[in-house]
Amino acid sequence: MLELVFHGAVHNVRMSHTSAVIGLVLNVIQSSLMVLGFYIMFTFTGARPNAIRGDYILFLMSGVFMYMTHVKTLNSVMRADGPTSAMMKHAPMNTLIAIMSGALGALYLQVFSAAIILYVYHAVLSPISFHQPVGMMAMLLLAWGTGIAVGLLFRAAMPWQPRVFGMVAQLYIRLNMIASGKMFVANAMPTAVLAFFDWNPLFHVIDQGRGFIFLNYHPRYSSIEYPVYAMFAILALGLIGEYYTGKRVSLSWSMGK
Repeated sequence: MLELVFHGAVHNVRMSHTSAVIGLVLNVIQSSLMVLGFYIMFTFTGARPNAIRGDYILFLMSGVFMYMTHVKTLNSVMRADGPTSAMMKHAPMNTLIAIMSGALGALYLQVFSAAIILYVYHAVLSPISFHQPVGMMAMLLLAWGTGIAVGLLFRAAMPWQPRVFGMVAQLYIRLNMIASGKMFVANAMPTAVLAFFDWNPLFHVIDQGRGFIFLNYHPRYSSIEYPVYAMFAILALGLIGEYYTGKRVSLSWSMGK
């Protein structure tokens, strides 16, 4: 099973381009452009958050990397091969392996991209350091885990109403561009504004991650427990939905999409 997951993850990594190297480079470029875009936007609007004393680019990268990990994993899990896929005709293959392969492939791409960008920035532009690297990686994995849970929930719902839930998934991804809080500092938010972000597990993950990255930042309005509990609750609902849908799915569903 582990061997199948490994080969499935390799297949998912290579799906973005026929050349695996070009696929990785494209993912690095995509993450870099997002960081650059936010930097230019904040620089020209004069809206730089100043509540964290530290490297401003690292502040932007911390939010972008965790957001990208969450979103890319969600998409990979949601679009993994289903029960009606031709791949499921091979006896060792099943939907669990497809989901795990998609999630592992997304994690590999995002960790590789983040490592390359951070190394280039550290070596060429400005040396950087992390206050607690282990905690930082734990938050990145938590962003990955919440992406798996939410993606599994959307995956279970998609066969029933593909267009509707496809639009809801895209709305969730677009909403998280703002609601994840990757551009803001939770400690500097007014209480009335904080209520619009506090529901989102990814908001807590990013804020806690910055607490592990920066020596002078101590998150006061977020917690690690909330995204962990939310992840397990959504994962349980997603697994129940996937089992229920898998028992009732038919080939005509995929043909009618």
